[in-house]
Amino acid sequence: MSYKPEVNHYVTWKKDVEGWIYFKDSEYVTIEMLVTPRHHEDVGHTPFHSNDRLLVLCYREQWNELKYVKSRTSMHEQEENCMEIVGESIR
Repeated sequence: MSYKPEVNHYVTWKKDVEGWIYFKDSEYVTIEMLVTPRHHEDVGHTPFHSNDRLLVLCYREQWNELKYVKSRTSMHEQEENCMEIVGESIR
């Protein structure tokens, strides 16, 4: 395996999966495909987590299928079109 996935790498996988690596373990990574704001009533109970995330598991045996696209320094970075996937801007 030549590519070693890391948190904050943007990857593509298979035909329909692309996004940021959100979590890495020795056995799997999660790929963040979609982020949507949580309902304001839910945010009050867990203010640290103000978004819902759709995460896809990719097991170590499948890491060779990942294609690296780019990196970011932090998951808190905001890009110009970071919410384009859900159809509305967070700015």
